Amino acid sequence: MKVLFISPHYPEEMQDFTRGLAEVGAQVYGVGELPKGALPAKVQRHLRDYLQIPSLFDEDAAVRHIVEAARRIRPDRVECLWEPCVVLAARVRQELGMPGMSPDVAIGFRDKPIMKQRLFEADLRVPRFARVRTAREAFEAAYAIGYPVCVKPVAGAGSADTYRVGDDAELRAVLGAVERHPEINLEEYIEGEEFTYDTVCIDGEPVFESVAQYFPKPMEGRNNEWITPAQVVFRDPYQPALMPGIELGRKVIKALGMTTGFTHMEWYKKPNGEAVFGEIAARSPGGKLVDQMNFANDFDLYRETARAICWKSFEAKPQRRYHVAALFKRAMGQGKIRRIEGLEQIKQRLGPSLVVTDLLPVGSNRRDWRQTLLSDGFMILRHPDFRTCMDMMRFAISTLRIHAS
Repeated sequence: MKVLFISPHYPEEMQDFTRGLAEVGAQVYGVGELPKGALPAKVQRHLRDYLQIPSLFDEDAAVRHIVEAARRIRPDRVECLWEPCVVLAARVRQELGMPGMSPDVAIGFRDKPIMKQRLFEADLRVPRFARVRTAREAFEAAYAIGYPVCVKPVAGAGSADTYRVGDDAELRAVLGAVERHPEINLEEYIEGEEFTYDTVCIDGEPVFESVAQYFPKPMEGRNNEWITPAQVVFRDPYQPALMPGIELGRKVIKALGMTTGFTHMEWYKKPNGEAVFGEIAARSPGGKLVDQMNFANDFDLYRETARAICWKSFEAKPQRRYHVAALFKRAMGQGKIRRIEGLEQIKQRLGPSLVVTDLLPVGSNRRDWRQTLLSDGFMILRHPDFRTCMDMMRFAISTLRIHAS
């Protein structure tokens, strides 16, 4: 089994998917912009070979380079789990006549207005939306939909350049902030809690499902520096309060024509219990969510996803043992990290429930909180009881302090 894997090193979790592919017996051929020698050692050791191309984002040229190499390699699969290159992988497959997701299906998982239109036509609950290219179109859409509205890129990932807009003045200001995008998606703002629905699918059927909740909604965390973003993966997603989102997610996957691989969906639960679609991508989630799923189930989802891709099999049995929380801490102040407070108190209280502590060391430059969810460090903790897990998460958020100057 030969797998041509686009971007085997970035984002960081791709390094574990590269490992997973090798561990299930694939010969992994990486494709990326870096020289092979610049790849992390943990990636290099799992690659059979590597193709460096000038750019992954000059899509037409990238297709030509990759197809030319693929005709020599003769891969069995062409895969990518990094959202900006999912359509690129689909185009390469189409050129080579290979199995897997087509460009049309991939675009439905990438272009938010196309995505929502297809789901609307499938009679699924999506926010009212419009694709806009000018300020005039934006104001017309906002009046038609009604404030508040949400402004986001057509093909963005995460919550970058995503804003809640409550009136004309706010919309005018936000349009200036997103003017680098030639077009944007403007949609109904949904009041309610925000969750994920994550799956590994084989031939469009989920063989693993997981649900997480964001604390607070990602848009709030993205736009307020003082917030410590956090998220909890539920031990057992099959509970009455979450089933509307799971049932919606299954219908979304079917309507959009999912094939084999990872999906990451976000959905809202309104105060009346209604589940409303947010968006979906045909790739794995970032922000340590895959690691949280592993800690919840005591298995290796990187390897099992690779097994699904290569062999249409998912062998691990989810254990559903723990609720798992992750929190992402931002330093107070600017400059270098000078001191970290509260870490020993957290370790003493949480004990073995604290499974990962990854903080920037003293002396490091503080990161730009707008450019990374991981911020200046993160913690992952787990517990079988949901209330206890939440209490631990809140304690860690309120106790940990990172100071920069």
